[in-house]
Amino acid sequence: MQYSGLDAFLKEANPALGKGPVAMVFCEDETEIDTTLRHHMQLGFKSTLAFMPAHFAVAPDVRERIHRIDYDLNSEGAVPRAVNAVGAAGPGLWMFYCYNAEYLFYPFCETRSISEMLAFHAEERRDAMLTYVIDLYARDLDRNPDAVSLDEAWLDRSGYYALARNDPANHNHPKERQLDFFGGLRWRYEEHIPTERRKIDRIAIFRAKPGLHLREDHTFDDEEYNTYACPWHSNLTAALASFRTAKALKRNPGSTFEIPSFHWHNSARFEWHSRQLLDLGLMEPGQWF
Repeated sequence: MQYSGLDAFLKEANPALGKGPVAMVFCEDETEIDTTLRHHMQLGFKSTLAFMPAHFAVAPDVRERIHRIDYDLNSEGAVPRAVNAVGAAGPGLWMFYCYNAEYLFYPFCETRSISEMLAFHAEERRDAMLTYVIDLYARDLDRNPDAVSLDEAWLDRSGYYALARNDPANHNHPKERQLDFFGGLRWRYEEHIPTERRKIDRIAIFRAKPGLHLREDHTFDDEEYNTYACPWHSNLTAALASFRTAKALKRNPGSTFEIPSFHWHNSARFEWHSRQLLDLGLMEPGQWF
């Protein structure tokens, strides 16, 4: 079903949201819209919301299974505004958000549904899940000038690190169980990335509740939602395999001509399987076996 805007969708939000989990996909351009939506529907999301301009094309088989919402992603604060509005309309539901050409992976996602994973996560008294945005890129930029290729996707197998997250309001005391994570293309080409956009951590999976707000830096105003684990043991984490940074670097006139190739000695072919991400330490199974 297609809605003329966010307000129109929210008037009918209850039947559209269903029981959850709900996926929200924000389409900034027309790159891999259909594959992004199909991937997340196959993971088992009960409702898939696609935010995009009215003129973007969507395949017929995808269009009949999603809730398409006409939306201007170029407006200031567009994504947090939509996430917060949908969250307010579905308190108690598990929700997820990403951009087009981003693909969610969690431990054992090939054989276990998103609902199974979130049921376990909820049993551990967790209301949010940390996801790492893992940059994907095409090796041959002459053949793939936008740096996007599902058939020949590569990632960095090393170069990731974390720093303690400080609390400026508390004399730079580190926030409990919070870290800033870095790596991938945002680390290798940091001279082309604004400082506030260099982190690769995102709280992309969360349980909606009244008064909860997503901020521009992909964190929430409830600080417990921003933690990577509970106080007593490690928890599940997930990964977003994403072409978004590679696309931006190749489309930006200030960086495109300085990057003839993203490939380097620590590049590895992406296998499109959770086992590879687990083996590289790019997500954690916690106590879920």
